[in-house]
Amino acid sequence: MKLHQLQALVASAESGSIRGAARMLGISQAAVTRALRELELEQQVPLLIRAPSGLSFTEYGKALLLHARLVLNQLEQAQGELARLKGQSAGRLSVGVTPWIMLTFLPEVVLLFRQRMPEVQLELFESLMAVAQPLLRDGSMDFAIGQLQPSPTSAEFTSEALFDYQTAVMMRRGHARQDCRSIHDLLDQNWALNYAPDGHDALMHELFWRHGARIEERRIVRAHSLAMLEILIERAEMCTWAPAILSMAPAFLSRLQTVTLAEAFTPRQLSIVSRRNSTLSSAAQCFIDCLLQVIRRHARSAKKEDQQLFDTLTLLV
Repeated sequence: MKLHQLQALVASAESGSIRGAARMLGISQAAVTRALRELELEQQVPLLIRAPSGLSFTEYGKALLLHARLVLNQLEQAQGELARLKGQSAGRLSVGVTPWIMLTFLPEVVLLFRQRMPEVQLELFESLMAVAQPLLRDGSMDFAIGQLQPSPTSAEFTSEALFDYQTAVMMRRGHARQDCRSIHDLLDQNWALNYAPDGHDALMHELFWRHGARIEERRIVRAHSLAMLEILIERAEMCTWAPAILSMAPAFLSRLQTVTLAEAFTPRQLSIVSRRNSTLSSAAQCFIDCLLQVIRRHARSAKKEDQQLFDTLTLLV
């Protein structure tokens, strides 16, 4: 496989046509077509399905596309890192950040990172792991700060633990069921939950099944952002299960109510999650160092609000 062939494959997928790929790469349509045909001949499998409505990919093409994106992203990162070391380029860092870190420590982390590496272009995702995993997989995201649940695909990633954190069932303050004392009393309620594509059973087991509770799947809305969860909790009277620290974050302090239940939940672990066998850049290491510095400063703080945060957290680093 040659680099220009992989570039043609990825550009064709992103633009949806040979013409769009040629425009994206700044070459002729004939050159893109030739690169794709050469790739199919070398691999001896069909990669694309050409139709009047546009391009689509065979199973072979989809599999190769995933790796092609990873190769090109890795190459871009390597070139950026070398250029940054030579003082010729800003470089780029893409980080996924779980919502409760975003609402507590992130602003200070970003300011500290900007002081240390002002030349690096920083891209941040509000990143629940359902969002982060595909981006980590194809190399679009350098690392994520999140919770990696055991699943069939989790072996693709590696994690370095930061915290153990407590979780709680939550609802809008003033909700009619806020005084419930068992998960069994909430099975007739609607729920907004977030989980990775292969994390459904692990979540259901922890929240319901191991407590002998069975809930109808139709009562669960899978929400892919904190904003969606917030709207559904506040305006649709839904319940959720989330890190307990969320209810103490300034944005939610007077709006979210944790529910004290008889059932106990296993503490979850927040980690630095990256692709297995990948190497983090110096910018990524710097961002992690800034994160740890800010977290440790708050952990040592005598302020009441910091002590309340760390009532629900156990620092592991």
